[in-house]
Amino acid sequence: MDEWLTEYGVTLGVGALILFMIFIVWDLAKRSNAGKFGTMILYIGLAMGIVGFLMKFIITYLLENAGV
Repeated sequence: MDEWLTEYGVTLGVGALILFMIFIVWDLAKRSNAGKFGTMILYIGLAMGIVGFLMKFIITYLLENAGV
């Protein structure tokens, strides 16, 4: 149980946090009347963080399975 939590807990936790942040950005854009361009900029900023997290996950996987 501890190994599973250590291995997958952070990934699932950050995934849930990303879903919650999508809702927060949508609500922020709606309440501030950001318009289409402003909303797009907000989501691009969030997407950059998501891409960074996915890159970390992919690089870690490749390094662990490369046999180096």
